[in-house]
Amino acid sequence: MAGRLTLSWVNKDQALVPNEQSGYSWVDRDDPRVTEVRLLQPAGIFGDASGTPDDNLLIQGDSYDALHALTRIPEYAQRYRGKVKLIYIDPPFNTGQAFEHYDDALEHSVWLGMMRERLLLLRELLAEDGSIWVHLDDAEMAYCRVLMDEVFGRGAFIATVLWQKSYTRENRTAISVGHEYILVYSPMGLNWKAVRNPLPSSEEQLGRYVNFDNDARGPWKPTPMHAKAEKGRRQSQFYTVVTPSGREVNPPPGTCWRFTRERYEEHLADDRIYFGKNGDGVPTLKKFLNEVQSGLVPNSWWTHDEVGTTGTAKAEIVALFPSGTPFSTPKPERLMQRIIHVATNPGDLVLDCFAGSGTTAAVAHKMGRRWIASELSSDTVNVFTQPRLQKVTSGEDNGGISGDVGWTGGGGFRTLQVGPPLYERAGRHLLLAEWAKGDDFAQAVAAQLGFTFEIDAPFHGRKGRTRLAVLDGVADDVVLRAIAAQLGEDERVTVVAKATAPGAAEVLKDLSRGSRLLKAPQDLVRQGKVVR
Repeated sequence: MAGRLTLSWVNKDQALVPNEQSGYSWVDRDDPRVTEVRLLQPAGIFGDASGTPDDNLLIQGDSYDALHALTRIPEYAQRYRGKVKLIYIDPPFNTGQAFEHYDDALEHSVWLGMMRERLLLLRELLAEDGSIWVHLDDAEMAYCRVLMDEVFGRGAFIATVLWQKSYTRENRTAISVGHEYILVYSPMGLNWKAVRNPLPSSEEQLGRYVNFDNDARGPWKPTPMHAKAEKGRRQSQFYTVVTPSGREVNPPPGTCWRFTRERYEEHLADDRIYFGKNGDGVPTLKKFLNEVQSGLVPNSWWTHDEVGTTGTAKAEIVALFPSGTPFSTPKPERLMQRIIHVATNPGDLVLDCFAGSGTTAAVAHKMGRRWIASELSSDTVNVFTQPRLQKVTSGEDNGGISGDVGWTGGGGFRTLQVGPPLYERAGRHLLLAEWAKGDDFAQAVAAQLGFTFEIDAPFHGRKGRTRLAVLDGVADDVVLRAIAAQLGEDERVTVVAKATAPGAAEVLKDLSRGSRLLKAPQDLVRQGKVVR
């Protein structure tokens, strides 16, 4: 890509697929295992969920397959593509700090390849006024920054947040590392400031506003009237101020007044200049509480006392699952609360495709946001994620931020399972899987070709004016004539069959101009090839 900074690594031009050893293998980008759109199969409904795409979603399966389905299957893509307000991901750190429910020791180029594929899909889901927050440690942060510049554009960078994950020293290391990084990007770039939320002021900060002189406008705090006399300051900012006691005051050496004499006289007439209790002090400008921004601009250093530590997070998990093996690197609910507060409003959609124990989804739920979470490990989902979210909806989870937000339960969610592959290999041959029959086969075909799945015999899907018909058997002259006879005016059809009679494709074209006949699986694979 000429003229643009990119990051290179071994096999960047290839794609990754999971192998049986819980690792990854490099394959061509048009390999069916990469291009195939897996189905998301219903697995359960909890709480007040309705069983519709409006529900909060917990997806078990590889994050690539989950994201691929959300961006390619029309029923999901129409609802979620470009609609996610906040993406927070806490991917494997690639440090070997494994815990029994996770594989957190990926080879360097594999990690970069894995991240790039998912970031490209996440970019499609992110709203134009949304933001993505990627949580990392030293192992890959610098590389991921360049990778995200490549995927989202350098102008989309907002900040790097440093989270103080621990306030104790690790004496076994050369330098004790007490922080982690969160890279923040938005398609809006620095204009994202207009839509992000400020942090609420603390009691300590509010306490700095005092009504020293019983001003009717309420509490205020004194702010300096002088500023550094840099080049460009006007001569009119150098003048003598006379206090009510008659004392003359000039700005300290190397400084000037922050505003001109004319502006000073306006402030003085408006009783905005304070000279101390006795009227003889250095003048200061009153800054009234009711006139300042309702909140604080978030800074990039988030301390342990503000958002908690890994120790806080472990305690939260242990409180929910006393007999479970806690994650080695959990995130406290207060950390997620701050991210979600800054980046979203109630009702907005939050996504986490490395869900782990479900902290992001749990906090989003308690804060009245909609959410999608996906997790690779079925053990993690069954032992931690799903039970935790059930406790949230039932009101059994009274820890974390529950007290702060007054959470007592409510809502629900739906669980989905990434479906099995549609294709199987037999030596060098590609075959359809044994399960690919009837409506299951038709739904999988609709997903591959981007049709909305709807059964209206003899059809199984629709895309604009094109209908989809899927046949378990042979497409011959008789079958094709019966299908074509059911087409409406100006409609055409894509027919997918497991076998085709000689000359069948030409028959269909004669029956319906613009219609086509595909043979599964070969033609499906060719249709699914994409360049990313």
